[in-house]
Amino acid sequence: MENSNDSVKVAKLFQEVMHLFKQNMSKMFEGIGMTAPQSMVIGILSKEKTLKITELSSKLCLSNSTVSGIIDRLEKQGMVERKRSEQDKRVVYVSISSDFMERHKNFHKRLEESIENTMNKGTPEELDKIFEGLDALRKLLGGYEE
Repeated sequence: MENSNDSVKVAKLFQEVMHLFKQNMSKMFEGIGMTAPQSMVIGILSKEKTLKITELSSKLCLSNSTVSGIIDRLEKQGMVERKRSEQDKRVVYVSISSDFMERHKNFHKRLEESIENTMNKGTPEELDKIFEGLDALRKLLGGYEE
């Protein structure tokens, strides 16, 4: 029964950490005029380069209409561009606009600096514990061992 109690503690702690992380990220996004869902779209597109709206919807676990609305707003801000498929005009691809690429690089730099500033508050011992704990959690969630 002890293991069950530990599982609840881990779940609650993880939830609290994720909540705090989301709060900090939301503040950063507000600074560049983006909402959290918009930033998630940009994040996925920065990795995948070009996706159909249906693929993006699937990755975000959101409906096509919701993602389409997010894309509308990002497109008006010049952050993404839509392109119709040459083979099938019903298919629409979305990618990050070339104009936004430079702003995106600057955002990532600020994100890294923010994380670095947070980590600099910890002692070397605390940071070792964080790395060790996150690595162990990654292994458990990923179902593999090194």
